[in-house]
Order: sequence, then C-alpha cells, then structure tokens
Amino acid sequence: MSGAQAPMIMTDARVRAIRWRDLGQLSRLETIGELLMPVPWLALSLGLAHAGHHALALPASFMFFLTGLRQIHDSYHGTLGLTRRGDDVVMLIQSVLMMSALHAVKINHLRHHRLCMAAGDVEAASARMSAVGAIAFGPLFPFVLLREAFRSGPRRDRRWVRIELGAIALWVVLVFGVLEWDALRYHVLVMAAGECFTAFFCVWTVHHGCDRDHFIARTSRRRIWNTVFYDMFFHVEHHLFPGVPTRHLHRLAARLDAAAPELCGKDVWVVEDVFGASYPTAVSK
Repeated sequence: MSGAQAPMIMTDARVRAIRWRDLGQLSRLETIGELLMPVPWLALSLGLAHAGHHALALPASFMFFLTGLRQIHDSYHGTLGLTRRGDDVVMLIQSVLMMSALHAVKINHLRHHRLCMAAGDVEAASARMSAVGAIAFGPLFPFVLLREAFRSGPRRDRRWVRIELGAIALWVVLVFGVLEWDALRYHVLVMAAGECFTAFFCVWTVHHGCDRDHFIARTSRRRIWNTVFYDMFFHVEHHLFPGVPTRHLHRLAARLDAAAPELCGKDVWVVEDVFGASYPTAVSK
C-alpha cells in the first residue's frame, strides 16, 4: 500500500481547531431513523412497479438507492450507532437489496480516506476522468472494487465479501427462477443499473477537479439540493471529519465555514463541469 502523506489541509490549524466530537454520536432514536430511512422508498417503488407504473417507480427506486448509500456509508465508518457486527449485518442486507458486495466497497472506501487520491486510491479513479468518461467507466467500477478488495482487503472483510456475493447469487436465482413477482425483478434490474452509475454519482461529482493538498473534495451549500439528496454532498466535511455521521454534517458545515470559508468554494453542482473538459488531477506519489 502506498505510504502517501495526509493532505496538508488535514493538518491545517484552523481545521484542527474545529469542535466535532459533540457531533460524533447518534442517539438511539436517530439510529432507528437512519435504519428505517430507505424503507418507505423501497415500499413505494415496489408498490408502483407491482401496479405497472414503472416510470413512476424509478424516482422512488433512485431515492431508495440514495438513502441506502447514506446508510451503508455510515456503516463503513462505524457512525451508524451500531456494534461492529450490527454494521456488518446492515451491509449484508443492503448488499442483497442494492446488488453490490458492500464490504468490498467498504475496503476501497476506507483506503480512499487513507490515500485521498494518491497513487493506489482505486475508488477515486473516476475523479480524474471527464464526466462522460466516469459514466462510461461505471459498469466496470464494481468489478474493479471487487478485484482490489480481494487483493488487499483484510481477511475478515474478504470473508464478508464472499458471503455477500453468495447471498446476491441466491437472491437472483430466487427472484428470476422461483418467485413470481415482477416487481422484484424490476427492483433487481434497476439496482444493478444503479451500481453502474456509482463511479459518476458517488465519486466524480464530489472529487472532480480537486487536489490532494487543500481542495480535497467538493461540498454543497444549496439547501434544496442538500434536502433532496439527504445531505450526501457535504463531502469535504466528511473527509476532514469522517467520525461525524451524515445526519450531523450540516452542523459541521457551519463550523467549517466559520473556520475555513474557502473550502466551500468547490460546489458539487456545477453544470459546466459535467459538459465541459476533463480534469486531469495529478496523482501524488
């Protein structure tokens, strides 16, 4: 593994002085809320698909995928308010529902935090591509993460990856070979398609055009977008303080703005970036 140094902003005195530990814990009620967050969207998408309204089901499926990402992302970092085994179970269940071996994603995501776009940061590969390139790379991305997880992941997590792959295979057999419910088949296909866009949506949007020293990630101060996307784009805040759960990142953002206001200058939502040129971010050794 690369011995890349931490980005300079991580040791910036202004950032280090920010209070954050009071934001690091979820209450029991907040944990329950996080666990239940994807459920209404899943129920709505399946209900609409069952009724034959697939066009209407798609937005609900997207919101299930989004809230599932939020839930499992906190599981990766142990900030969901559960035990380690509880986090493992959440990842296993969502691996089946979201059609991805999420312990493999966890391995690469934690590596991404350690390397932060240095050489060897496999998760961040699409951040150095154009938007179109990141989308085209998307169908390969889950397999790249799996390969790297088996190559370098801890034994415990690799065992969970095998369990998740087996559970996904069994689920696909049940849905397409045993169960007679078209809504479930719709769900599996849509989730598999969704995984093909994670390189763009989960990586490119929050890291394109960034560097390893100061502007390491993007963020958003657009209240409507942060509400719609469940605060998933407070990304520079997350990188600086990964011990803060997503539910509390909006409060951390206010503190960061007061201490280092320039860090909110790279917005996730820049239309020109999507349709413009690529960003050949340098890879640090």
